[in-house]
Amino acid sequence: MSIAVNLEQVRKQVDDLILQNNRESNSVRLLAVSKTKPIENIMAAYDAGQRQFGENYVQEVVDKCLALSDLNDIEWHFIGSIQSNKTRLVAQNVDWVHTLDREKIAVRLNEQRPENLPPLKVCIQVNISGELTKSGISLSDLPKLVEFVTALPHLELRGLMAIPAPQSSIQSQVEAYQPLLLAYNDLKMRYPNIDTLSIGMSGDMAAAIHSGSTMVRIGTAIFGSRQ
Repeated sequence: MSIAVNLEQVRKQVDDLILQNNRESNSVRLLAVSKTKPIENIMAAYDAGQRQFGENYVQEVVDKCLALSDLNDIEWHFIGSIQSNKTRLVAQNVDWVHTLDREKIAVRLNEQRPENLPPLKVCIQVNISGELTKSGISLSDLPKLVEFVTALPHLELRGLMAIPAPQSSIQSQVEAYQPLLLAYNDLKMRYPNIDTLSIGMSGDMAAAIHSGSTMVRIGTAIFGSRQ
């Protein structure tokens, strides 16, 4: 199956889930997770109309940004963990960061965002399952970090992101997302720029869209298995 065909099928799945859940059309954006995939694969998706791409590794996203710098309508999303010594590369090259979870990283991204670029769009990563092996802050710590980030002039807080622990059923997945959805809806009422709930991957896309996702992160279903 070609990448273009895969993209068409995933978009249809998203559209069907939007309809099933009585959501507004085009209310869920598709982020194509292109990590470890070659430039040729990204170009195939681009030629099929995809513009938002997600990367997990700093040097890889920098290399791809440079290689495709003539395509100025590509939107690069960084969805991996951020080390302090890599914040400058992230701040200088991507449009979005989904994995902000510390004041220290927020300060560095803000200070290192070039003046000639618009504010870096960020989502705060929340660890909704309390897993010690996962990044993200607790929901109880979220208000403090939100207040801190919204005061930084070169960052634009747009929403929340989460990767919940695997669940045995769609209902369990939906239940796991409910506290996050409540927090997201509360933020939307208080901050006008909040419009992004980055939840849902191949294994829980149905539950995520049911739970209010505005951006799903899909890789294998578009590009095939990673090497």
